[in-house]
Amino acid sequence: MTARIVDARLWRAACFLFLSLIVGPLYSQSAPDAPHRDWDLGIWVAGETGEEIHNDFSEAQILTAGVFAGKVLTGEVGKGWRRGTFEYGVTVFPVFRQFRPQGIYGRGIEPVVLRWNSSLRAGRASPYIELAGGAVRTNSNLPVGNTSDFNFTARGGGGIRIFTRGRQWADVGCRWSHISNANLGVKNPEFNGIQVSVGYHWSR
Repeated sequence: MTARIVDARLWRAACFLFLSLIVGPLYSQSAPDAPHRDWDLGIWVAGETGEEIHNDFSEAQILTAGVFAGKVLTGEVGKGWRRGTFEYGVTVFPVFRQFRPQGIYGRGIEPVVLRWNSSLRAGRASPYIELAGGAVRTNSNLPVGNTSDFNFTARGGGGIRIFTRGRQWADVGCRWSHISNANLGVKNPEFNGIQVSVGYHWSR
């Protein structure tokens, strides 16, 4: 078994444990007065670490920041721990900065963000799961070499919403992150890593 496979399995296990610790205490509790079919507007910043060429999750570090706009499409559906609302969103990130292994700048968009907002709640906290996909354009090839300055992005994971006041909440998330050029370049080395994000949302 290669070191790359072992690292990937360890990171997946860590995220699973993270989400299990969140969901466990929430199992029998539901969120009262959860907003339905609302607009969700937010700002966020995220950091991620992962590998591109070598089997080392400390090889590459990326910082991104942007805005999110989403629409809750359903009322609460499902029963028990599966009860929640489905949300579709779009993310624009004008800040994309890779620090290692080289300094690269860019910007991007994720036109597809699919989020399941759980109705479970422990105090002010409530979990969610999310899948997203989009693209990023950079000022030079990413990774450096005979690759491409246009890459596709994919993310999957989850986190918790921490309700603060009224229709506002903070968001803390942990996701698997993937970046590759889908063979637009001669070479297509992939970035695979773990992303941690924080954000703040307003419901309208």
